[in-house]
Amino acid sequence: MKPAWEKLEESFAGNDNVAIIDVDCTKDDSKDLCSKYGVKGYPTIKYFTDSTDPMGDKYEGGRDYDALKEWCDENLGPSCSPKNIELCDTAQVADIEKYQAMPEADLQTMVDAATKAAEDAEATFKTEVEKLQKTYETLSKDKDEAVAAAATPELRVVKQVLGFMKNPASTKDEL
Repeated sequence: MKPAWEKLEESFAGNDNVAIIDVDCTKDDSKDLCSKYGVKGYPTIKYFTDSTDPMGDKYEGGRDYDALKEWCDENLGPSCSPKNIELCDTAQVADIEKYQAMPEADLQTMVDAATKAAEDAEATFKTEVEKLQKTYETLSKDKDEAVAAAATPELRVVKQVLGFMKNPASTKDEL
């Protein structure tokens, strides 16, 4: 992915609307920045526009140059927002005006509620995955113990006798 990223940086060099930035979150001097923006896995690609979360939105598209370039061409740069109202259609302008007419505290309450709902969903997910992991580990251990208990020396002899009974005429293969 690194070559595709570097090529993308070159493609947008000099574009005041797009900055392609590489941060190595494994380096000590970058860890605070990565933590601030919620980077937990690598590589993580985030993008920032007038309409994204202030902490950026996660890019989920292809990782090759063509996919990255196409997505950037279609999604980055000026877009509909309170700052660029002239780029909005009628419905978008109506939405922006509706929210601009609301008190800032109400808007913050809406954002906080949505953020909490997402955090709660993530916490529930993690808790349930931990439960599933414990169940999996228990089932795996139980299975391994049952398989080991069934594989007795007696069973080996029984299988040999049964195999011989089914095919008594077989002779030993010689190497």
